[in-house]
Amino acid sequence: MEDDFIPDVFPARTGEADPLNPNSTEEPSWTSEGAESVHVAVRCVMTSAYLLIISVGLLGNITLVRIFITNSAMRSVPNIFISSLAAGDLLLLVTCVPVDAFRYFSEEWVFGDAACKLIPVIQLTSVGVSVFTLTALSADRYKAIVNPMDIQTSSAVFWTCLKAASIWLLSVLLAVPEAVFSQVVTMTGHRDSNVTFVNCVPYPLSNELHPRIHSVLLFLVYFLVPLSIISVYYYHIARTLIRSAHDMPGEVSDHTRRQMETRKRLAKIVLVFVGLFALCWFPNHVLYMYRSFHYRHMDLSLVHLVVTLLARVLSFSSSCVNPFALYLLSESFRRHFNSQLRCGRGPRPQRQPSYLHSTSHIRLTSIKKTTPTAAVIAPAANGGSSRQEVAL
Repeated sequence: MEDDFIPDVFPARTGEADPLNPNSTEEPSWTSEGAESVHVAVRCVMTSAYLLIISVGLLGNITLVRIFITNSAMRSVPNIFISSLAAGDLLLLVTCVPVDAFRYFSEEWVFGDAACKLIPVIQLTSVGVSVFTLTALSADRYKAIVNPMDIQTSSAVFWTCLKAASIWLLSVLLAVPEAVFSQVVTMTGHRDSNVTFVNCVPYPLSNELHPRIHSVLLFLVYFLVPLSIISVYYYHIARTLIRSAHDMPGEVSDHTRRQMETRKRLAKIVLVFVGLFALCWFPNHVLYMYRSFHYRHMDLSLVHLVVTLLARVLSFSSSCVNPFALYLLSESFRRHFNSQLRCGRGPRPQRQPSYLHSTSHIRLTSIKKTTPTAAVIAPAANGGSSRQEVAL
């Protein structure tokens, strides 16, 4: 998924102009001296931005995964999906981001044929894992709030792991065409036919319809359709929560109130994840489709360059924002995170049901009911079930 000029997470049409590339097919809207100054500035700014994204992303996602692995109380259905999100982000951070950063120091593709096919697959796999996992998380919140009588058994964690693995498999399969069509080619510069450069292109150069189909399919499969499904889930979630607030009797137990707050809090966290994903990826999708449909009339202004680079930074930033959003929204995760940063030397957090763990093995009575307490079926230590009251 690499282009030959101004880099995009999704490629621009091969052969379009780049004001920073001496082999560009068009003249930029500023002088050669200005272009060189812009090139140096872009190299410094983007390298610093990438280093920050990699450092922050590795710290946040590795700590998140470590928390869920080392703390049995955090191994819940939502947290399995969140861990899968973190794994996909780590894959992108350690492969695609460094390779892309290097391209600001070299005008040619220097990583060979194998990397030309592998890097686009890894990148698109990571995007697929993110958006499909967010869809699965939204479906889980829908079941927890709208259909809470659907009891989760002790095998819920196993089935959730299977779903997460299936999402990875689906994401890899959908990314395979990137490896099939990506290729390293030798191209000729516009100003001097004797000047050639090697580049990794994402689709056959002879097919002008390919980039348009490619950009539209990416937007539909990896953005519009999943977010539309998520919107339907959250419409029903919001309607159920509003209706339950009206149907709730004047006096309810603390248990019922905590139950509602727990579900609303987790639904809010998933919604924030979805919002961050949409914010980070929407500009890049729009820019890629614009370039794919108008590649013969590319805007070479400085404004367009700035927008392109901002869209690129935003798309890679999506790999480092989730852990810190979770840190701000979850008191339980914040305690574990601070403990991990102190290398476990800090005081052990009190053992109490976290809002994430509370939905791992149980489905409570519907919040639309008017009973002040809810009976809970939780797995016993021997794998059976025991009936008890819990505070969430």
